[in-house]
Amino acid sequence: MKDIAELIHFGWRSRRVWWFTATARTRARFARTILGGFWLGVSNLLSIAVLAVVYGTVFQVKDFPSYVVYLGSGLVIWNSLAAAITSAPNLLEQNSIHLLNTNLNPIFYSLEEWAFQLQTFIQSVILVILGLAFYQPSLLLHVITAASLPLINLVLFLFWAPLVICLLGVRYRDLYQLVPILLQLVFLLSPILYKKESLGALAWMADLNPIYRVISPLRHALMHGQVLWSQVLTMALLNLLGIWLGCWILKRERKYLPFMI
Repeated sequence: MKDIAELIHFGWRSRRVWWFTATARTRARFARTILGGFWLGVSNLLSIAVLAVVYGTVFQVKDFPSYVVYLGSGLVIWNSLAAAITSAPNLLEQNSIHLLNTNLNPIFYSLEEWAFQLQTFIQSVILVILGLAFYQPSLLLHVITAASLPLINLVLFLFWAPLVICLLGVRYRDLYQLVPILLQLVFLLSPILYKKESLGALAWMADLNPIYRVISPLRHALMHGQVLWSQVLTMALLNLLGIWLGCWILKRERKYLPFMI
């Protein structure tokens, strides 16, 4: 526990540095563009519009405005989770030069990536929420009154899940190939484009899907203004366990990292 507390303390002390470097990456990403980070929101809105029309027709949706909000809120959260997880397996390898030539704690690079993904999520979700509010104006109020705790769970999951994956990816290179495949399968099995009830007897797969357990309470809070306390608290416990696991693996593997990247 002492080692984990030291990692957390280091992350807090260096917060200005890793947040600044993440911000620099975000700015460089949209250099010389007119809309800048709003392109993330625009691309999400376009995807939501197309998918809502196509799948709304395929599923013969009766309440189209409600379906747009359901699909849109789920999709923007999924995109952020998928982007963070996809970039995780080769995170330390991308920073191999720094790891080999400096004595900086490797958790710094995980925190920097976390900050970058958070900034990406914020830039995309703001425009999407404003767009979805056209169909459900109460969405803006629900962001303040009900979505706080599920949102915290999302933020914590965005930290520890990629951290664990990147540490495993250093030792097991198969994750470079496996993670994109698993994400595609998880997306198809997750009630994002369709209702959970549509899975019928296979609905249990959604309950065991950790990514969907992050999406579902947050989407429900946004749409209905209600907190699913049992799911939120269960996910909070999972997040605490995940943070402990990620820090524990990092402390155990740190001395071997220069020989594996």
